[in-house]
Amino acid sequence: MTRMKAGMLLLCWMFAAPVLAQQPVLFDWFEYSGKDAVFETPLPEGSYRNPVLAGFHPDPSIARAGDRYYLVNSSFAFFPGIPVFESTDLVHWRQIGNVIDRPSQLDFDGLGMSRGVFAPAIEYHDGIFYVVNTAVDSGGNFIATATDPAGPWSDLHWLPTIGGIDPSLFFDDDGRTYLLNNDAPVGKPRYDGHRAIWMQEFDLAKMQPFGPRKVLIDGGVDPSKNPIWIEGPHIFKRDGWYYLHCAEGGTGPQHSQVILRSRTVWGPYTPYENNPILTQRDLPADRAHPITNAGHADLVEAADGSWWATFLASRNYGGVHYNTGRETFLLPVEWKDGWPMILEPGREIAYAAPGPSFMSRTDTQAPSTGNFIWRDEFDKPVLDRAWTYVRVPKQPWADLTGHAGQLAIRPLVEGLDTLRNPAFLARRQQHTRFEASTALRMPVEAGTEAGIAAFQNETHWYFLGARRKGKGIELFLEKNGGEGRRIVAASTLPGLESLKLKIAGDGAEYSFGFDAGQGWQWLKQGEDGTLLSTDVAGGFIGAVIGPHARIAQEERQGASE
Repeated sequence: MTRMKAGMLLLCWMFAAPVLAQQPVLFDWFEYSGKDAVFETPLPEGSYRNPVLAGFHPDPSIARAGDRYYLVNSSFAFFPGIPVFESTDLVHWRQIGNVIDRPSQLDFDGLGMSRGVFAPAIEYHDGIFYVVNTAVDSGGNFIATATDPAGPWSDLHWLPTIGGIDPSLFFDDDGRTYLLNNDAPVGKPRYDGHRAIWMQEFDLAKMQPFGPRKVLIDGGVDPSKNPIWIEGPHIFKRDGWYYLHCAEGGTGPQHSQVILRSRTVWGPYTPYENNPILTQRDLPADRAHPITNAGHADLVEAADGSWWATFLASRNYGGVHYNTGRETFLLPVEWKDGWPMILEPGREIAYAAPGPSFMSRTDTQAPSTGNFIWRDEFDKPVLDRAWTYVRVPKQPWADLTGHAGQLAIRPLVEGLDTLRNPAFLARRQQHTRFEASTALRMPVEAGTEAGIAAFQNETHWYFLGARRKGKGIELFLEKNGGEGRRIVAASTLPGLESLKLKIAGDGAEYSFGFDAGQGWQWLKQGEDGTLLSTDVAGGFIGAVIGPHARIAQEERQGASE
């Protein structure tokens, strides 16, 4: 299915619901620019930048089909879910679709933003793409299939007999298929974080596991050390060996990747004596521009015989904060004595590294890393794939067709603190230092509030909004840092027809500005940006930014009375 067809299907679904009474707010454009210091250094010839997918793109899984590579990421409670990327060189990636692109597939109402779809695994076998995944608190484990990775993807095949998270498939060369996943160990866990990796044979025709289910790893590669959160299992076969590799240590600073091997698929599996094969936990915490949390890797053999690993990691500031979430990185794999090594102990992940021999010298797609300016003029019939929704929309509130060259957002009663779907279009923050701005036509109705928001989850966000007040305009900055929403700055402007709004971030400092026709001015500078960081807000996602419109609180209360 083409992108145009997929987008039109989504629009048709959106506008099948009843039309809201509130008048829409019109946005003329949206612009995002990134200015990180680590991306300023010119790239040497034949090199690429890490991360290859900047911003919130966690838990990457990769598969090769011929001379093309396909990658999927976790998307948690955002919709459409499980983005699918395509590349010809492992470096330049283009999003071509989503596995979860229909409201009938999943629903995230009532869930926090870090629930929903976790850690998908993609495989290609006999002309079919398979994505195995867990819908946490929203259905359990499932499989979706497609003959075209751009979609459409099938309805979900649920796996009711399998608990836990992080399922993946292994297709053996004897025609058998196996399902792996993380789950509780046999009996009572010995300690917090004690998990096991299980495997069971899988029937592709029935889309269900069958036969005995066996533990391949109990706890981790060294059970005597009480290792935590063994997860993200994958098996591949090379030179007669079965290699089982997993993440270990949790998804924070102790994160790592470990590997074991066996001559038989059921084991026993022997750990590599030089584990972990990837981590950053052994490096000084005070190093410049640290990359942390490295792990959850997936390995792929390229068409030229070289091996590469995609994995997640985070770019920190202030020692522990990262607003850009867990991002997708790429490194070559070096084979030594029959074992793969992604990165030797004590070595830092490079921001720039030599690329594959087949790497393209040009990238005609929208940039996914480095410093860049991205602008949406809202002049196309469907939304750019960079945009995503907070949970699944239940009614029509976003329209690109009714007002040429403008995005029309109909305000909803739901604000950013809802556990349902607010009228908020989200674009990933991909830089520590950035600016995001938009131009909007002022709301016609006094009960409408509209502007630009920076959002981490339903309890941690900023909203720079405007509303009509008498004959003038009230500009306000609203904040939720986990203790409920409150206004931290406000200003009264004369009556206006249009207004520009801007959010600028620089590490822990976020500033909020406006242009009412006399150039940019600041409403509030130096606000605490750490409340948008994952370590403060909790969960597994990164910050997003975009236009937002809502019905004012007093209007909501009046309607409910």
